[in-house]
Parts: sequence; C-alpha cells; structure tokens
Amino acid sequence: MGQSNIREYDEFMLNNRRKVNGYMNLVLWHFVLTGPAIALGIHAGIFPYVTYVTCLYISIMVIGLSSLHLIMMRRIPHSLASSVFALTALDLLLFYMFLSDVSIRLTWFLVPVLSLLFCDRIIYYYAVILNFITMFGATYITSFYEAAQTGSYPVSTMAFFLDSIGGLIIESFVMFIAGCIIQRLTSEYYKELITKNSIIEAQKKEMIEKVVLLDSIVKIFDNANLIDFTTFTENPLKGPEKKPIHIDVDQTHTTLNMKLQEYIIPEQHEFFMNFTNLHTLRERLASKNIISEDFIHSEIGWIRAQYITVAADSDGVPTVVIYVTRNVDADKRREAALLKISMTDELTNLYNRRRYNKDVLAIKETDLPEDLVIFSMDVNDLKTVNDTKGHYVGDELIKGAAYCLTTSVGTTGIVYRTGGDEFIAIVHTENPEEIRKNIAETSCEWKGSYIDKLNISVGYAAYTDHPEMSFDDLQILSDEEMYAEKDRYYRENHIDRRRRRRSG
Repeated sequence: MGQSNIREYDEFMLNNRRKVNGYMNLVLWHFVLTGPAIALGIHAGIFPYVTYVTCLYISIMVIGLSSLHLIMMRRIPHSLASSVFALTALDLLLFYMFLSDVSIRLTWFLVPVLSLLFCDRIIYYYAVILNFITMFGATYITSFYEAAQTGSYPVSTMAFFLDSIGGLIIESFVMFIAGCIIQRLTSEYYKELITKNSIIEAQKKEMIEKVVLLDSIVKIFDNANLIDFTTFTENPLKGPEKKPIHIDVDQTHTTLNMKLQEYIIPEQHEFFMNFTNLHTLRERLASKNIISEDFIHSEIGWIRAQYITVAADSDGVPTVVIYVTRNVDADKRREAALLKISMTDELTNLYNRRRYNKDVLAIKETDLPEDLVIFSMDVNDLKTVNDTKGHYVGDELIKGAAYCLTTSVGTTGIVYRTGGDEFIAIVHTENPEEIRKNIAETSCEWKGSYIDKLNISVGYAAYTDHPEMSFDDLQILSDEEMYAEKDRYYRENHIDRRRRRRSG
C-alpha cells in the first residue's frame, strides 16, 4: 500500500472504531434487560439458584458501565480505551453472571467475537486474553461448589475443575485460531478494498477533469457528437437533447450529418458525404488522432468538420470518436486577406514575385495554351529619377507604370511586379503587338504629379510563334527582347548606361 492508502486505511480504522464503539454501547444498554429477563427465568423456575437481588445487581452494574462508556464515547469516540472498556465491561458482566449461577456457558465467546468488529489485531488479542482469564477464574471458583453438588468427584475438586476447563480451553483455542484467520482476512480485504477505492477515486477524478475539459472544449464548437462504435450510438454533447441515438449497422451517416449535408454547397456535397461516411471513418482515422476538412455552408460560410479519436483498440482502430464542426468563415477570410497581402506588392497593389512563381508552377503542370504570351517590361530611367528627384518621385513613376500596364493588358492577363522596376505579364491573346502598342500609347499619355514622362521597355514571346519552347524558354526570350528595346532606348536618347540584367 502506498502512503496515501495507508493514511486512508488508518482513517478507516478510526472511523470504524467510532462506529463499533457506538454499537457496543447499544449492546451494553440492551444488557440492562438482562436483569429483568433473568427475573422472569427465576419466576418460571429456569434459574432455581439465582436470586432477585442478583438480577437487581446485574441491572445496576450494566447501567453504571453503560453510562461510563457513553461518557467516554462522547469525549473520545475514536480511542482504543473506549473499545477496551466496552469489552472489559461485557466480560465483567459475564463473570458476575457465571458466579451467580446463571448458566450462560456459550456466551463466554461473545466478547472475542464482538471484538472482531473492530478489525484490530490488538483489540482482538486483548479480548481473547481477558475472556480466557475471566472464564478460567469463574470456572475455578465455581468448581468447588459444583463438584460438591454433583458428587461425581469425591476424591478431588481439582479433577472436576480440570474436566470443566479442559473443554473450554479447547473451544477457546479453536475460537482464537478461527478469529485470527477472520481478523487477517478482514484486514486484508479492507486494505484491498481501500486500494481499489483509491484507484476508482483517482479514475473518477481524472474522468471528471476530462469531462470538464471536454465541456470547455465543446463550447467553442457549433456541433459536437460522441460516436461510440462499441455501442453503436451517437451522443450529442451540445444542445438541449443529449440522449443517445442508436446507429444502425447499415447506416452510413450520423443524424447530425444527415441534417448538415442539406446545407453543403453542391460542388462539395459528394466530398462531404465521403468524409463523414461512418463505414470508412474508422479505417481513415486508424492510428491517427484527428482528421479534418473544410466545407462551405450555404448559409454561414466556411465550416470545419473534425473527427477526434478518444479511444482505440490494440490495433489503433478507433472505438470512440468525437465529431465536431465549427464556423471558420472569419478565419478563412483572414487567411485569404493575409494570403493576398503576402502575394501583393504593397506599392502598386499588383501581384508580386511570390504569386508569379505560384502561378507559373500551376501553368507548368498542364500543356501550355496556344494563346499564351509572356511580356517582360522594365521602367526606363528609374535610377536617374531616384537619384535626381528623389525616391518618392521614383515611386510615382512605378505606380504610373503599373497603371499603364494593367490598363493595357486589361482582362486578357495578369501583371506582376517582380522587382524594383521590373514587371512581367502572363497574357492570353492572339495579338500581342496590339498590347505592346497600347502600353506605349498609355505610358506616353501618362502624367504624374511630380513627373510627366514615363517610358517602358517591352519584350514578349508568344507560344504560337515558338511552339517548341517551354515556359522558361519563352520567359528568357521575352527578357532578351525587352533588354534589346531598352538598349535601343538608351542609344536613341544618347544615354551611356550599362544595361541591368535580371538575376533570374
């Protein structure tokens, strides 16, 4: 037994002693009736050698002893002294009755038997020893009188005593051994019971903590069900109705999901029904803690459905599962907003290099469309503007370029800002020259607050002109055309400046 169990056992022994002391006091008070009962026996001729005075003495003795024991019970109800006093009082009562010719030989063993109720070895040993002493003394004293009355032992009174006490000794020994066994078994039983109770209490405490935790967790979900595959029940954990719902063997979906599926948008309906299929759930959730998917609810937006393993068998297959749903529409909107921010150039609100790389990967996963055209564009003289007029003017020039490019491309494609003065457009058109012309005209007409001149070098590569090329090849070709135009611009304007190549 652990220290906590030992303390609990000691506490049990004290409480048991208090209760048994109370019962022993009741036994003593009931012995008050012994005097009147013996008096009735005298009147009926059952006790011819007992006097009415003896009955009175017995009653007075019992009242005195019971009162003393009651006082001890009120002051020291758990004490060993109260227990010893009660047992001693009973033995004294039996001793006096035996000396008074009240034939109650079998009751000598009453006190040791009663002492077993205390489940205390020391109290039992005391009761046996005291009982043997009083029995021995009473038998010895009465032997002289009884031997003379019977006349069976004219030679020696001691022979009569030995004959009487011999049987009592054998009976006392048998009783002592049996009592020891009972006391030991009882003690071991209670210790085992306390140990098991401690385990149960610990499990109960853990279960309560889990229930409280589960209740707290459930509050954050819109729906929560406990699905028990051992009893085939669906237990709602939220809402006014929390009664278990039976799940038929051929039933593929819970009652909750049958109601919920009516609100899933048509595009996701089949996916939702597959995800919530009970016949495949345990296999999909085997050796996992959780599976989760997001769906669009026609009324409240995005929801997240999750299956969480609560208990599993030795093979890791779930036996008890919690199914929860939660509205994540606000989270989805925040994610979309953050994703847009991460994919958007802050200055121009165009898509940035990260978004461009993502879109390129998607394009490469399929065959290139025949109308695909890649435009590479670069703002001329941006460094000169930054150096001579300031970066705020340079920023205006970049914004102007973004405006001209998006206006010229329109709905035929997407424009990306991939560097400081570098732009790329992925366009679907059969007339790329028209877009190049629109860019030139729009940039020529553009006027800013701090600067009124904008020139953009443009190069492009169309897949229809180079069907043998990959996407990367088309991008390189468009870069080369753009740089060639930039070189022409610098030569025509007599600007001696080393052209800047892109790193990628």
